[in-house]
This record gives sequence, structure tokens and C-alpha cells, in this order.
Amino acid sequence: MTPVTPFSTALRERSSNAHSGSEHAGFMSDLMKGEGTREDYIALVAQHWFMYDAIERAADVMRHDPVAAPFISDKLTRIPALEADLEFLIGPDWRERIAPLPSTQRYVDRINEVGSTWAGGFVAHHYTRYLGDLSGGQFIGKLMARQFGFETNGIGFYVFDDIADPRAFKDVYREQLDAAPWDADEQERVIDEVLRAYQFNTDVFVDLAAAKASGRIAEIA
Repeated sequence: MTPVTPFSTALRERSSNAHSGSEHAGFMSDLMKGEGTREDYIALVAQHWFMYDAIERAADVMRHDPVAAPFISDKLTRIPALEADLEFLIGPDWRERIAPLPSTQRYVDRINEVGSTWAGGFVAHHYTRYLGDLSGGQFIGKLMARQFGFETNGIGFYVFDDIADPRAFKDVYREQLDAAPWDADEQERVIDEVLRAYQFNTDVFVDLAAAKASGRIAEIA
């Protein structure tokens, strides 16, 4: 009998190309290579705020959903750190000075559409964002700190003080994915939503690159 591939493994394998493509989008690649500016980084943080505001509001709704609830942990919450970063990077009036890009708004709209009504959709977006934060995000935070002279202020988004062992946390998360009561059709729907989330993320990087090329990067942060 052919062994059944765990859902978490199938999800990782099926989304690996989309994940890699998103990570290597031009704007993010330039930032990682030291070719981005402080303003570029601030614009990225601003777009993150809109994304995480949507997903963490959805998490508040889904806390009592029997399928979604196991994935929700206050240790992952990013909005307080993002808001502290934006106050440090922009100033106390940061809320009046940031705006979502069209791609960011489409991303937010999709999270709002499925995040509080469909457990699988919520988990798809939750997985795409937070497991990435616990993986490459740690490296990105250190790189930005080195490039722009930050200590903790400015990169708090990437610091998970309440998670002592990110690898172990991710292992438990994947076990929860494998234990989710989804049949094959629902698993396919979740994978499709993960792929959609990665595409949204890539679209945001494309929009950021376009804003930078046209000299409008300061308008969104």
C-alpha cells in the first residue's frame, strides 16, 4: 500500500514554487541584497500592518471555531509590534500617513471575505503569513537591523519573544494541519487558498517596486 502523504507535507510541496517566487520578487530581493532604502523598508512595514490587521481581526472571530482555534496563538500576534515599529519609523501620526496599495487592499479584501467565515480559508492565510515569519522572517529582521542600524525598534515585527523554539512551534503547527478534519476536496481548497495568498503577497511586492520606480514610495508610508 502506498503511504499517505501527510497534509502538511503535501501543502509545503505544492506551494514551494509559489513561496520561492514570492520571496524572490524584485522589490524584496533588492531589499535583501542591500539595494533598498529605509523608505522602501518603511513602505513594506506599512503594507504589513494592513495585512495583519485583517488576519488578526479574523482570528478574534475564529477563536471559537473548532477547526481554526488550534492554530490561533497569542504568541504569534504581530499588530502591537507593527504599530510600535511604525511609530518609531514614521512618528505618532503614522496612521494618517500610511495607505494600502491596490494589491494590498485586494489581499485584505480576500482575508475579510474568507477569514471569519471559512476555517480552511482562515488557516490558509494564517499558515502563509506566520510560518513564513517564523522561518525566513527571522533572517530578514536581522538583515534589516544590520542595514539600517536598528536594534529592536523598527524590527519588532520579526521578534517573537514568546516563542523560545520556532522550529518546535512550527512542528506542532504542522501536526495540527495533519490533524485537521478535512477531506481530500477540502484539503485541495486549502492548498488553492494558500497559493492565492502567495500570489497576493507577490503582487504586493510588484506594486511596491512600481511605487518605488515612479518615485511614489513615500506616498504610502
